Amino acid sequence: MSGSYDDSVGVEVSSDSFWEVGNYKRTVKRIDDGHRLCNDLMNCIHERARIEKVYAQQLTEWAKRWKQLVEKGPQYGTVERAWCAFMSEAEKVSELHLEVKGSLMNEDFEKIKNWQKEAFHKQMMGGFKETKEAEDGFRKAQKPWAKKLKEVEAAKKAYHAACKEEKLAVSRETNSKADPALNPEQLKKLQDKVERSKQDVLKTKEKYEKSLKELDNATPQYMENMEQVFEQCQQFEEKRLRFFREVLLEVQKHLDLSNLASYKNIYRELEQNIKTADAVEDLRWFRANQGPGMSMNWPQFEEWSADLNRTLSRREKKKASDGVTLTGINQTGDQVSQPNKHSSSLSVQSNTVQSVQSSYNPFEDEEDTGSTVSEKEDNKIKNVSSYEKNQSYPTDWSDEESNNPFSSTDANGDTNPFDEDTSPAMEVRVRALYDYEGQEQDELSFKAGDELTKMENEDEQGWCKGRLDNGQVGLYPANYVEPIQ
Repeated sequence: MSGSYDDSVGVEVSSDSFWEVGNYKRTVKRIDDGHRLCNDLMNCIHERARIEKVYAQQLTEWAKRWKQLVEKGPQYGTVERAWCAFMSEAEKVSELHLEVKGSLMNEDFEKIKNWQKEAFHKQMMGGFKETKEAEDGFRKAQKPWAKKLKEVEAAKKAYHAACKEEKLAVSRETNSKADPALNPEQLKKLQDKVERSKQDVLKTKEKYEKSLKELDNATPQYMENMEQVFEQCQQFEEKRLRFFREVLLEVQKHLDLSNLASYKNIYRELEQNIKTADAVEDLRWFRANQGPGMSMNWPQFEEWSADLNRTLSRREKKKASDGVTLTGINQTGDQVSQPNKHSSSLSVQSNTVQSVQSSYNPFEDEEDTGSTVSEKEDNKIKNVSSYEKNQSYPTDWSDEESNNPFSSTDANGDTNPFDEDTSPAMEVRVRALYDYEGQEQDELSFKAGDELTKMENEDEQGWCKGRLDNGQVGLYPANYVEPIQ
């Protein structure tokens, strides 16, 4: 590597040493590199914080979706609670990762930003004040020595030229002695030329040695001044290096969740919930609530009475009317204790009752009192699980039933039994904010910045239906995109 100096034009750098003229610029450049490294470290922390945020969001979405699946699925009892403990773990870990994101951005990122602002001061004409001060310091320290070095180089050049001229004159004189045609006057001139060249060699050599001695005398002061400026640059760089080490240690503490008591408690609690799963207890619960342990109104002999005849007459009269009203329908067993939650009042036309019987069980649990048969059928389609815990099974099983999610048509993958009925909406162009990799066959995959078409609005679980530009249609998280203005 070679450098140059304004007051020493023509001086050639003979080595890569720091002491060579202009080679201090590497030390000065380190100041500018320090400012850029602060930006790089902030960008590094910002990207990690964004990853922590996305991971936390994905954990929350995963926990919400699977919590619904497990709660509405067939699993029950202590194993169900153990399974749901994984979703609780995900929600708590999501909160911790959001705290990590906040610490990285609000503490570490801001700390570097403020330190950079205090350590580096921009000038009106560009560059940094610290860089200019170091540059000027090295120039001032190197200028006297560089000037003497320039004189040494000039003296050396003159001496070498005199030596060359002397050798040439001696050679001509020697050759002339062997030439008989050369007259004595010409020979005298050649001899005078040799004598003058020898005198020039002595003069230039003396001047060269003198300038070199002066350079040697100026070297200690030059080294001292350069060392002083270099040490100032070292101290400035030492502050940056120590600051980076301090910040990196703080980042490590924020990222290391293994030392957090709350993080350890999450998995200690998860382990306890899993260990509390008891197969015997679950089987006992199922026997009592879904098996032989359930109460039963066994048929008993009833005497005929006039009051019973009047009740039967009223029932027959209701059957003959246009509409049938079923009220106060209660299931026995576990559901009897909560008649308000599971009782419903259904009003349907008599000519539709038989068509509904194969696909709808009026004794099935309902979330909202007063829902109609059509609403119940819609809710059955919207089930996030393959079938509900308290699903009532018809006497005759058939794949031809219209509401069977396991029918042969669905089994071929033509339709998705988990798709929700959402009202159609106008198609809107949206842009992806984050990368998303589809977890199911009916989910889309895209990269941040990709554009796609939203076909249906967000559902209760936070999913939208859309179409990629290649024609693929599927689901995606609603909060992963934004409308294109």
